[in-house]
Amino acid sequence: MGLLFVVGEERDSLGAKVANEFAANRRKHACKYLINGEPTENRIGLASKGTLRAEVMAIGRMAHSAYPELGESAIDKLISALTRLRAMPLPRDAVIGPCTLNIGLIEGGRAPNVIPDSAHADLLYRLIGPSNDLRRQILDAAGDQVKVEFPLEIPFLRLRTVDGLPTMIAAFTTDIPALTNWGEPLLIGPGSIHVAHTEGEFIEKQQLADAIDLYCAIAKRLLSL
Repeated sequence: MGLLFVVGEERDSLGAKVANEFAANRRKHACKYLINGEPTENRIGLASKGTLRAEVMAIGRMAHSAYPELGESAIDKLISALTRLRAMPLPRDAVIGPCTLNIGLIEGGRAPNVIPDSAHADLLYRLIGPSNDLRRQILDAAGDQVKVEFPLEIPFLRLRTVDGLPTMIAAFTTDIPALTNWGEPLLIGPGSIHVAHTEGEFIEKQQLADAIDLYCAIAKRLLSL
């Protein structure tokens, strides 16, 4: 048994990728199981949603804002595309829940008195299955006045469970897909994802203490199989 600490989970999973390469070169010391400690309130994850990041970019033509007919607003093109994307129906699963969309970043323009010549938005979809159909729908809905690229995808996963433990569906994504050489994955940890990315992130002391006994019990059960 051991602990693995990685960096970059919120960005590019670089730490997990390096750790995975390290594990690939040490097969004789390979792990049989991996417990990912993301905050699940000490409930074991049945599945983890995937991630599809989409970047929507628009190009226009600068002009003085007093003469908008001489320019071409990239922001107007972007707004139209985002309006269609927000209205696009997303898939839903009776157990896993819905695929969701977050428009997390919008940038564009130069000044209030200049017709903007560029604009872009970063979108994040939470996947509940393969992304092929969703990608096609995004491209169709966005239209031909913008360009869409997909710089990142992390797949949806169904996970191993342990009998007798309360379960949950993780609507978030983890480093598990980047740690394929670290054994069969399980997802369980103290704390609530509902306070993640907020000013008041915390883990209850009792949940942290309970997790110690929980991890030991899970390890003993898995090693007895």
